[in-house]
Amino acid sequence: MTNTLNSITKTSTAKVIGQYIVILIGIMMYCFACSVFLIPKHIIGGGVVGVSSVIYILTGFPVGISNLVLNAILLLVGFKILGGRFGINTIFGIVASSLSFILLQQVIGIQDIIDSSKFDPFMSAIIGAMMSGVGIGLCFTNGGNSGGSDIIALIVNKYYNVNPGRVISVVDAAVIFSSLIIPKNGFAELVYGFIVLGVYTYTIDFVIEGRKQSYQITVFSQKNAEIADAIGNQIRRGVTLLEGWGWYTKKDQKVLLVIAQRTDKVAIMRLIKTIDPDAFISVSKTEGVFGKNFDTLKK
Repeated sequence: MTNTLNSITKTSTAKVIGQYIVILIGIMMYCFACSVFLIPKHIIGGGVVGVSSVIYILTGFPVGISNLVLNAILLLVGFKILGGRFGINTIFGIVASSLSFILLQQVIGIQDIIDSSKFDPFMSAIIGAMMSGVGIGLCFTNGGNSGGSDIIALIVNKYYNVNPGRVISVVDAAVIFSSLIIPKNGFAELVYGFIVLGVYTYTIDFVIEGRKQSYQITVFSQKNAEIADAIGNQIRRGVTLLEGWGWYTKKDQKVLLVIAQRTDKVAIMRLIKTIDPDAFISVSKTEGVFGKNFDTLKK
């Protein structure tokens, strides 16, 4: 019994450490993208980092320090208004992002090592947004976050029945518009900022939801039993046999229904075509699948 408990403890500890390593990698990727592709081009994406970037461009004050100070203020206000709703992951994300900016910009000088002038502003916006989205997406999928707009959204949501996502969007839009106070910034930089926001948001959703994407596969075949056995035994996915009626043929028609994850879809399709090349197959994405071997339905 003791050995089992020790094994569980070691596994849990290793898992937590692994999650924090991935969170740190994601945050550093985000900071790298901002430092190399966005800030040198005066492109502001939003959030506390966006405000810190504006301050840096105007005064030269380090992004990492501004980010830490502004987030610390938001955390204090959040603790006062919301109580202890911020876990260690939030604090870790704030500290990690601030130190990453200081390491990359002030210590390494990454913006001087990698010449961003090789990229036009549009490409810088796209590359920076995608890399930022992947980084924060990895952070979110492992339970981390970078604070900032999320804290503001929670505070507003306590007093008003407003969707947190809408609050974050409004805050980010306001930060992007603030980039106009930067000398030489104009309409183009404003547009690039909103491009960054859109691509960044889409990329985060893709990283978070894409890896969990599920499909509903409907199969019409004369070899239903053989296909069902093959999917169950080789792919290890459940199959449901439905009773149908072919209106054109005026005959009974068995229909196979399979719910599969993204990683299984191609294998299932190949298996069906190998068994019955004439099978009629319908594939559609599902909004969500909850249950054994899929997502857990939260309260």
